[in-house]
Order: sequence, then structure tokens, then C-alpha cells
Amino acid sequence: MTLLVIGLFGLAVLGISLVAGDLFDGALDALAGDVFSSAVLGAFVAATGFGGAAAQAAGAPLVVALPVGLVAGVAFGWFAVWLTRLIRDGGSDATLTTDDTIGRDGRVVTGIPADGFGVVTILVGGHTMRLNARADQPLDPGTAVHVTSVLSPTAVTVAPVWQPLG
Repeated sequence: MTLLVIGLFGLAVLGISLVAGDLFDGALDALAGDVFSSAVLGAFVAATGFGGAAAQAAGAPLVVALPVGLVAGVAFGWFAVWLTRLIRDGGSDATLTTDDTIGRDGRVVTGIPADGFGVVTILVGGHTMRLNARADQPLDPGTAVHVTSVLSPTAVTVAPVWQPLG
């Protein structure tokens, strides 16, 4: 019964930390990074309690149930550290800029005149960017193009893609 209460306490700490944020905000910063966050500690305590209680329910004595609970706690704590780092480091998707289009292929949407701008679409990282474009020669709509440089945040220079002969 005691291990079940420990598991419920850990689950409460985990739930509060997921809703309210890190409960120890700054108190454990001297220790190793994410390992001692309230979410990780809550997951460790909850898994230790529930793992030990499950071992006791299966008929194991406390001397066996406690190590089983600790192994479960370490496993779930490690998993919580991994998830915390994944979430923290997962926001690396930066906003696309026209610099990301250099070297990419696209297609002319609105014809590009000899001395003016047209419109092209370029696929970058699964996102379609629609930009103004200038070329050294007139290009008709539907022409496959390659982005050669950036003129401004909304305009690029393009060249037609070489088509194989034959």
C-alpha cells in the first residue's frame, strides 16, 4: 500500500509539472541539467511506486519489490529525460527565408519578361514559397527554373533548368 501511495504522489508531481512548469525552477540548476527537473523526478517516483506495487501485487516480498520499482523508476526517469530534451531541442525549425531558396528548383507561375519581374513557386522543406523573380531571358509560365541568387526578401533571380537532349 505504501508503494502505491508513493506512485500516486509521483504522478501528482508529474501532472503538476506538466501543467504548471518546472516546480523546482532554479533550485536544482547546480545539478545535471534536465535529469533533476520536476517532470523527471515525478516520473521516477511514480514509476518506482507503481513498479514496486505491481511486484508486490504479483506476490513478491518487499525486498524484491523495491529493486523492481527502482528499475522501473530509472527506466521511466530516463524516458522522461529523453522526452524533455526532445521537446526542448525540437523547436529548431526556423522560419523560411529567401536565402533558403538558393540552389532549389521551382516553376514559373507568371511569365518573366526580359526587363521585369514574374512570379515563381519554390518548394523548400515541404513549404511552397511564392516569390517575385527576375531572369536573364524571358521565361514562360510552367518553365522549370533554378534559383541562382536572392535580390530581396521577396525576390530572387532564376535561370531555366537544363533539359536533357534526346
